[in-house]
Amino acid sequence: MPHTRPVSRLSLILAACAWALGSSARAQERDLDVVLAGGRVMDPETGLDAVRHVGLRADRIAAVSEKPLDARLVPGGARIDVAGLVVAPGFIDLHAHGQSARANEFQAHDGVTTALELEWGAAEVARWLASRAGRALVHYGASVSHGDVRTLVIPAVADRAKAELAAVTGDFDAFRASPESALLQGRRETLTDDLLPTLRAALEAGLRQGGLGIGMAHQYYPQTDRREIFRVFQYAARWDVPIFTHVRAMGMDAMQEVVANAAATGASLHIVHANSMSLGQLPLVLDLIEGAQRRGLDVTTEAYPYTAGSTGIESAIFDDGWRERLGIDYGDVQWQATRERLTADSFARYRRQGGIVIIHFMKEEMIDLAMRTPFVMVASDGMPYASGAHPRSAGTFSRVLGRYVRERKALGLMDALRKMTLLPALRLEKLSAAMKTKGRLREGADADVTVFDPATVRDTATFETDLSFSEGIRHVFVAGTAVVKDGLTVKGVFPGRPILGRYGQKP
Repeated sequence: MPHTRPVSRLSLILAACAWALGSSARAQERDLDVVLAGGRVMDPETGLDAVRHVGLRADRIAAVSEKPLDARLVPGGARIDVAGLVVAPGFIDLHAHGQSARANEFQAHDGVTTALELEWGAAEVARWLASRAGRALVHYGASVSHGDVRTLVIPAVADRAKAELAAVTGDFDAFRASPESALLQGRRETLTDDLLPTLRAALEAGLRQGGLGIGMAHQYYPQTDRREIFRVFQYAARWDVPIFTHVRAMGMDAMQEVVANAAATGASLHIVHANSMSLGQLPLVLDLIEGAQRRGLDVTTEAYPYTAGSTGIESAIFDDGWRERLGIDYGDVQWQATRERLTADSFARYRRQGGIVIIHFMKEEMIDLAMRTPFVMVASDGMPYASGAHPRSAGTFSRVLGRYVRERKALGLMDALRKMTLLPALRLEKLSAAMKTKGRLREGADADVTVFDPATVRDTATFETDLSFSEGIRHVFVAGTAVVKDGLTVKGVFPGRPILGRYGQKP
């Protein structure tokens, strides 16, 4: 009988360690929560446009592979066949006034994973952020509102304006200042020199609460003179934060004011909705912006793909002379609540009441130009959710993909995705570290992912009907959590996180 050596205790320990290490390695291989299998992966940062398999783990993209990843799924993980669909970074909207749960749902069905309030911003950034915490389907953030902050430092209206803001609880989307409110009255006051230090301190306080730059919509407060605007540009340059501006009037003169301020101070400048603020002068305005960029100025812009705008009828835009300034008449203005076109009588009545209107005043060829221009980002200017709201609140990004890419061939698909993802991320990443891993589809990037059918994607909301979800957006993930799956809203999930400026980020 052959001799057998007794198994030593050391051998047993070594065998157990080897088994444990092998089991650990196998466990580590099974580390993906979701696999998006066989889709057309498009990453504007690297130019990747190929069939790949994408693996999500927690809130990150863990793998982008030529080979299948099914073996790496954790028990209970989801494998989603996306063959024939485009897998892209989640869309980033720099200009979204709709910030409620209902508004977010329309945004998610339009492929949006980050929706930011940067044009107007928030007077009390910390309170605004707190109102969204745990209730957001998509990521959120806001600039500091120059328009509201300046009102809060004007002695004649400050106390009443603060009381009006303090009365807003919960959903900021539901708040609308009445025509007699102190907040609106303050917009018609000129700030004196002695108040500028207080304004500067208030703006800085908002940045330290996490504000993403300064929102400056000074067409809505026309008594703000060029001196005050220039000083705010100086403040922004000192703090190295961008200004997001709705310029003081339609046309080239107002554009030259803000570009000159950026050149003189070194401030970063983003001009919102160049389409509606330029009207027929858009070619000249785009030449101005491109020339500034070529000479090293940090100036960017955006547009939405509709020929109508939307705003409050009580605003300064409709002060005397508006028909001549805009080149339109009463019938080109549509009352949101009933969708009726206005007359002189109904305009006067609604102007006293206050409320939202839709303004039909742009030409299709100007929208084509904006979409074709490589440096023009896509942003919705989406309004708060309401019956009859402007369709851009629900369909901006799908409209670009369906109408301007597929049907009109105004730009290529990768070019469109770049305008919706990478360019907005680059605009903000110097100010917010969170944006350095958004707008990309690569390993290590945030798991904010939009999956759509390029053959069917389109907007469905119109000016004559209520808002409706876009078609062709099949799956949307926010921080690795599905918020749209198979074209349907996933109920009961709120994965949206705050996007904070660097002054509001914890060390």
